[in-house]
Order: sequence, then C-alpha cells, then structure tokens
Amino acid sequence: MKRTKTASLCLSLCLGLSLVVGCVEEYPIDPAPDNVSGKTTVDGAAYLLQQEPSGAQEVIAVRESAKDGDEITIVGRIGGEANPWIDGRAAFTIVDGSLKACSDIPGDQCAKPWDYCCETDKLPTARALVKVVDGDGAVVEADARKLLQVKELSTVIVQGKAKRDDAGNLTVLASGIFVKK
Repeated sequence: MKRTKTASLCLSLCLGLSLVVGCVEEYPIDPAPDNVSGKTTVDGAAYLLQQEPSGAQEVIAVRESAKDGDEITIVGRIGGEANPWIDGRAAFTIVDGSLKACSDIPGDQCAKPWDYCCETDKLPTARALVKVVDGDGAVVEADARKLLQVKELSTVIVQGKAKRDDAGNLTVLASGIFVKK
C-alpha cells in the first residue's frame, strides 16, 4: 500500500512538472511564420522603398505635430504590444526610438521584448498604427511580415498620410516603407 502511494505521488509530481515546463513558451521572432493569415500573392516590392527617405521624424514628434491628412515620414520600431500585427492585413504598430524594448535592457529575460512592457507609462503616447494601403486607399490584404519581410523590433521608415481620431491616436496610411538593416 505504501509503495502504491509513493508511486502515485511520484507520478503526480512528474505530471505537475511537465505541465509547468510545458507552460513556458518560447516566442521566436519569425518574419514569416507558416500559420499567418492573409494573402501572400501581393507583391511587396510595390510598397518597399529602395532608398532611405530623409527627414523622418520619431513617433512622438509626429504625434505632437501632424494633423489629419498631412504627408509624413515617420520612423519607429515594430512593437508596442504582445502582438503588434493585424491578422490578414498589412498593418502593425510602431514605437518611438526613445523607448527601450526589453531586449535593450541588460539582463532582462522578457519573452516578448517588442511589447515594451518596461515602458508602459510612456507607451500610449509613443506608438502609432501603420496601415499599408493600395492606390485606392484600402488596407492591403496580406500579412505585413510576409509582404515587407519584417519582424518584431524591425526599424522602419514610413511615408504616408496621417490619420487622426478624436482621441488623438495616430494612424499612418502608408504608401511606402523602408526597412532598416
């Protein structure tokens, strides 16, 4: 009887440990995972700029100065949320370069450094939504990671029009994107 209780306890401990270990997930930075939704037949070259545009301003500066409909050139890093992508659309959030991603902090072991969880107080006024739009102004129906060959924490320079909402949030209707190497 004692042997059965010991075996049962050992089995319970092993199962419990496997559950705990199984809950630790790795979040690889994958620019084009196989399971992303969205069309992949769209040619991203139509939206990628071959040369870095000049005069790009950081997200915070553009949020402070741009008015609805202004032509802008903005620079930022992809992130600001655990999932900065809009599934099935060429859209994502970018963050001002003055904020530190968790991976920029020595010794930080954050699983999703692009969520900027160490900068939560500054994040609401330091991020913008980027929507890659076609000639008709519609958001391109393709996953941005595949379309532009970008990933979390990629630095991008975006040219387009500012779109403001009543709360002061900034969306960039992007006509061209330069991906910094």
